[in-house]
Parts: sequence; structure tokens; C-alpha cells
Amino acid sequence: MSDQDPNRIPVIIGVGQINDRTENPGDALDPIGLMAEALRRSDADAGGGWLETCDSLAVVAQLAWPQLNPVDGALAERLGIEPAHRMQTAMPNGDSPILLLHEAANRIASGEASVCAVVGGEALRTAARLAALKPREDGSKPNALRDASHRRRTGYAQGFGLVVPTDVYPLYENAGRAAYGQTLAQGQAESGMIWAGMSKVAAGNESAWIRREAEAGDIVTPSDNNRPIAFPYTKLQVANSSVNQGAGFLVTSLGEARARGLADNQVVFLGYGAAAHESGNFLARDRYDASPSLATSIEWTMQLNDVEVGDLAHVELYSCFPCVPKMARRVLGWPLDKPASVFGGLTFGGGPIGNYMSHAVAEMVLRLRGTADKGLLFANGGYATHNHTILLSGQPTGASFPQDFDYQAEADERRGDVPELDEEYTGPATVETYTVFYERDGSVREGVVVARTPEGKRTLAAISGDDADMIAFFTDGTSEPVATAGSIAFGEDGRAIWQRSSQ
Repeated sequence: MSDQDPNRIPVIIGVGQINDRTENPGDALDPIGLMAEALRRSDADAGGGWLETCDSLAVVAQLAWPQLNPVDGALAERLGIEPAHRMQTAMPNGDSPILLLHEAANRIASGEASVCAVVGGEALRTAARLAALKPREDGSKPNALRDASHRRRTGYAQGFGLVVPTDVYPLYENAGRAAYGQTLAQGQAESGMIWAGMSKVAAGNESAWIRREAEAGDIVTPSDNNRPIAFPYTKLQVANSSVNQGAGFLVTSLGEARARGLADNQVVFLGYGAAAHESGNFLARDRYDASPSLATSIEWTMQLNDVEVGDLAHVELYSCFPCVPKMARRVLGWPLDKPASVFGGLTFGGGPIGNYMSHAVAEMVLRLRGTADKGLLFANGGYATHNHTILLSGQPTGASFPQDFDYQAEADERRGDVPELDEEYTGPATVETYTVFYERDGSVREGVVVARTPEGKRTLAAISGDDADMIAFFTDGTSEPVATAGSIAFGEDGRAIWQRSSQ
């Protein structure tokens, strides 16, 4: 670091988090209130006086209150600041906080800003409670996440029940389990161990939403308090979006931090990072048992920083659903018995949609500050679409900024051929992956098979919820459904229906 200009070395100086558990929804904070308080706490954590000179404000988009645009002036006005640079992400993707952190670091190093604030906040818990006060004509219960995610979208995938992430990620889980050579029991046991470890982290973290340990077996076993969502996931295996949480952090240069009296052991340094993405259309992926962009993001970050897995004291492997940290830990070589989170994961720590990784940044900074340790942050967003990884350290990393973190070309080079989609196919086919959807009472609604035709094309077929034998075949674990043969025919409703070869 001796030959580097301290004014071109970005550092994280302050972090702040808030959980709003107000019972009366009328008294709860909205997303702007959560963001403002998170940044006030970040400012206090850095010693105070930083927000008043903040010249860059970046916000993670939120779903809870779509009528609010925090960067249109409301958030800055609430904080009493006038940053010249203001921006909000287009979507609340899970990689957004790491993207904004990386962009803030580049902005600091290039001299475009001296103090950058990054923040996000979600109030879906309050949004759901307010919605529940308004009865619906059909008697259905409100689902804030599905409603906010444009539940009424129509299309080929949506016609088979693939609407929101809880519907899609199980496709990766089931394909991955088969590729890893695991039985259903073994795959669920791995999920349970990862999630139990995260619950232990959350139990010891005052900023986590659910602060109680859970046993691995209880996490993966359906029960009255842990209903099945989409096979093989239960409620305790999916992101908990019913939270009111905010988190943010402040980035400046090492030179500015020193000038304002902060010692080097009070700041956290950034290393290199890498980002890459899959197609926004999850049916236009080359495979579902792995992600070339995920692997590229993690591997290049490790390579650029010249570190090995043993050099990492802490990691945050994004955990919206078990399939993501399962893929990530295999790429990284992260042991199953070590915590995969510093915050507690999106089930127990809390799943504030796109802003989870701001909480992870905050917790990683608290763990690294004043140490010689290194930590890896891996973020994922969309439908296993967006991937962004970065290294943080309690000591200078030697990384140069600004840096180009776009490794899309490298990810594209390792991607296999994407199969053509055939929406009208009938005839023999093979299961590529699948899932089964459940109602709130735990009963089966229906399922979906992602299948390959003899010509290698991809197509979808519904699994009838009324066919008990078919449902058992796909869910009881006595055999592996992936790669089994069947056929597709159109049903009375005009949709393609899956039929097993033995039928």
C-alpha cells in the first residue's frame, strides 16, 4: 500500500441497521424511514459528521411501497443532505448492494465523490398488515411479495405456475441434487445443515429478524408451523420477506478517513470483485444444476485477490434458497460445517428483498474491523440471474481502484448451448428438472416438469395435482425423477400434461 495514493483507496467507515417491529402498522416506519435511520446509524458508527458532506446517495429499489421513490428528494430531505449524485437501482435484485458498493468504491477512487452512502429498506411486513385490513372480494389472503411482483403477469412459464422466485429456484435444487449424486434425504440433510448453521448465527446477532436456533431436521420437515412451499422447500428454507428492515453503509477514501481522525483499524478495505449474469429468461439457461455466471463471479474474485478458501475467515453466501449457497460453496470449496453467513441468512436474518446484502456488508465490516481477517461477500439476484462477489479485509488489500468488475464475457465463454424452447410439443420427453407447488394448507396444488425432447429442445408440462401416484413419484424420494422418461400430451385445459412412461 505504500506506493498507493490514500485518496484513491476506498474504505468502508460506517454501517447501520434497523429492525422495526412496531405492532400497529399505522405507526411503523415506511421504507424511507427505515433507510434514513439506517444511514443515521451508519454516520454515528463512523464517528458522526459524514452524512452532512455526503455527495453520493445510492439506494436499493424496494417493493413494499411502490409509490415511493426515495431518491426523488424525500430521503435526502429527511436526512437534511444535498448529494450531487443520486441514483436508485432499476430493480430490487439481491446483488444490488454489492453492485452499489463496488460503484461507490470506483467513484471514490476516481475522485467523483468524497463520501458515498448506500442504503436500502423494506417494509413488507407492514405492507402485508395494511393489505390485510382491506378485504378482497374473492376472500383470498394478500401476498405482498406476489402482489408486488406483478402477480398477474401472463406468459408461457407463468401458465405453468412459474411466477416468483419461490416457484423457480426449486428447479435448481432438484437438478443440482441429481447432479451431485445425492438422494432426496441427502440433499435435504445438506440444506438442513446449512440453514441450521445460519440460524445459529442469527440467534447471536441482535440485528437478525428471527433470533432462535433451529434444528436441521425441523427445518426440512413439513409441519403445521413449517408448511411446504414448492418441493422440496418448506417455509423455513425460503427467504423471509415479511420483515421491516433497513441497512446502509458509508464509503470514503482512506485519505479522507485519516484526515477526519479515523485510525486505519476503524475502517475496512475492499479487494477486487467480479460480476456476471445469466439470461433474464430462466427458461433460456444452458442448465439448472450449476450457473456459469455464479462460478465466474466467485472464481475470478478469488483469483484477482490471489486468495484461497483457507485465507477466508468469513463468507456470506447468498441464501434466498438452499440451492444458491450449495452451488456457491462447491465452487468456492467452503466446508459444510462452517457458517455460510455472517448475518444469519435470508430466512433467519431476514429477507428484505434486494437489500439483504447491505446487512451482510454491515455484519462483515463489524467482524473484520481491527483484524487481519478477510471476508468474501457473494450476492445473487433475480431467478439465479445476477451474481456479484467482492472481497473485504481488515487490512489493506493492495487492490487498485477504480476497477472493472464486468466478467460477463468470461461467463459467456463457459456457458453451454441453450436449448431451443418448444411451447407446442407433445410426445416422448425426459425430465430435466421439476417441482411441485403446495397450497397454504399443505395440500398439493400441482407441479411442473421442465423436459427435454428427443431433439434436445426444452418444454414444460404440468404435473396433475389430482394424480397421487404421480405426485408420490416426484416427491417421496424412493427414486430420482430427474432424467426419467415420460411423455407429454395436451389436457382438457389446453396445457401440456406430464405422463410417466409406465402409465
